[in-house]
Amino acid sequence: MPPHYRYELQYLKTAPGPVAGVDEAGRGPLAGPVVAAAVILMHRRIPKGLNDSKQLTPEIREELYSRILEYAVAVGVGEASVDEIDLVNIRQATHLAMARAVRALSVAAAFALVDGNDPPPLPCPCDTLVDGDARSLSIAAASIVAKVTRDRTMRALHDEHPLYGWVTNKGYGTEEHLAALLRHGPTPHHRRSFAPVHNILYGGNLEDSNVTL
Repeated sequence: MPPHYRYELQYLKTAPGPVAGVDEAGRGPLAGPVVAAAVILMHRRIPKGLNDSKQLTPEIREELYSRILEYAVAVGVGEASVDEIDLVNIRQATHLAMARAVRALSVAAAFALVDGNDPPPLPCPCDTLVDGDARSLSIAAASIVAKVTRDRTMRALHDEHPLYGWVTNKGYGTEEHLAALLRHGPTPHHRRSFAPVHNILYGGNLEDSNVTL
């Protein structure tokens, strides 16, 4: 079943007010920021074809990204840097990016639907929805905006550091990326609290990829 607007309508029936879908991109990569997006959709003005960004081709994501910006009531984007990820850990950095995305909305959200099962501290009440990007249209829209935004960032970083294949792997720990890390060492955009990068820099065998230094 494709994502729908049922969860948003449930809230709107009891306490009318803008409902934002919130999702992130980039929790798992070894390099680059984590990016979050918040999207408020109007029930009768929703772009067709919205779905979990992972189920879409890059070309369709780009097309839907433009349509979301055109049709949405408001779109907010926030990110947490590599330094912030290493300082507070990826979970807290993701929550920080989500809060920044909600605050960046030009129309304040009265409520937020957040993908996953870990509610972040947002400037409005929220509820979580496991696999929300495949179930809620607002979260699906947020997943597309976050993914496209982060992919564009990684393509730009690839131009600065072309040896790591970020234009294709987007910072994830692919065989190509790991081989480049071993050969050339980490860049300033690598997450030093993630095991493969930490081990190259400091030796040892850090198994937990979310451990901060």
